Amino acid sequence: MSERWVTLTTADGPMECYEATPDADPRGAVIVIQEAFGVNDHIQDVTRRAAAAGYLAAAPAIFHRAGGGTAPYDDFSQVMPLFEGLSDDGLLVDVDATIAHLGTLGFAPEHIGIVGFCMGGRVTFLVAARRALGAAVGFYGGGIASSGFLPFPALIDESATLQTPWLGLFGDLDQSIPVEGVEELRVALAAAPVATEIVRYPDAEHGFHCDARPAYHEASAKDAWARALDWFATHLS
Repeated sequence: MSERWVTLTTADGPMECYEATPDADPRGAVIVIQEAFGVNDHIQDVTRRAAAAGYLAAAPAIFHRAGGGTAPYDDFSQVMPLFEGLSDDGLLVDVDATIAHLGTLGFAPEHIGIVGFCMGGRVTFLVAARRALGAAVGFYGGGIASSGFLPFPALIDESATLQTPWLGLFGDLDQSIPVEGVEELRVALAAAPVATEIVRYPDAEHGFHCDARPAYHEASAKDAWARALDWFATHLS
């Protein structure tokens, strides 16, 4: 496996992107969308995990409008300044730039997947609603069924016009995403014209996949990652 940072051109200026490439020919490409803490060591590790599964994986650093960087998990006061200048339109600009970059490497949209965590989980739903890719997977994406603490609107009303198959993974103990909202989303997704699935983990909190956080729940994390890879294997083939 090889890894590198590349600089992508977006309509809102240059954006750094962490990229991991498997040794063998990639079976597809996967865009990894960060948590609210930036493309930190954990997100880079997840990007390498996707590459280890056979995908060329790219993690765009979407906080470039605020100067970039990361915030520690234990100091949320450093998080919100990173969102300066960021909107749903801006998120799509950044994802589009990453898709275009992957296109130059030979990957058509139908062979590109996207996975995201926390705020990135919501981004995967936004992308699934507005763009046609091969597959999308969201881990504990807040603000989909209802607007949350982040400065973005709810997206549930776009369920019936989803363009990309979407898998949502949620923890029942997540204090920021009520189970009722997850089930409301499940009902709304029944009208989607593409494949969708929602999986709930009864013993998992918000951030359960991140082994750098106290909320890490190994059994749920391993099952969820396996489901994500299965989703990609099914829909990107």
